[in-house]
Amino acid sequence: VQKQVCDDIGRRLMVLGDAWAQGKLSAPVRKRMSLLVQELQQQHWDAADEIHRSLMVDHVNEVSQWLVGVKRLIAETRSLPAAEPAAATDGSAEAGPGQEDP
Repeated sequence: VQKQVCDDIGRRLMVLGDAWAQGKLSAPVRKRMSLLVQELQQQHWDAADEIHRSLMVDHVNEVSQWLVGVKRLIAETRSLPAAEPAAATDGSAEAGPGQEDP
């Protein structure tokens, strides 16, 4: 992956992280992002992409600053060689989208 692409994704995900930490995201957006993270961890690219599209359609004003980064992340990770799904129990995950109760 090109450095410029990684930097752009990183910047956009920082915007998402800041909005999440500051409580600026609505409950439906937090819920869908939690589901999207689970799908990414399980390498379910099509399901993650579908959640991304639903966020763009239903919450465009709330997600427009950072959702492009999520879309690019999905596309870039999908194109990587297959690997084992990430273990959700390794304890190394930061508090954030993947740790919200449903």
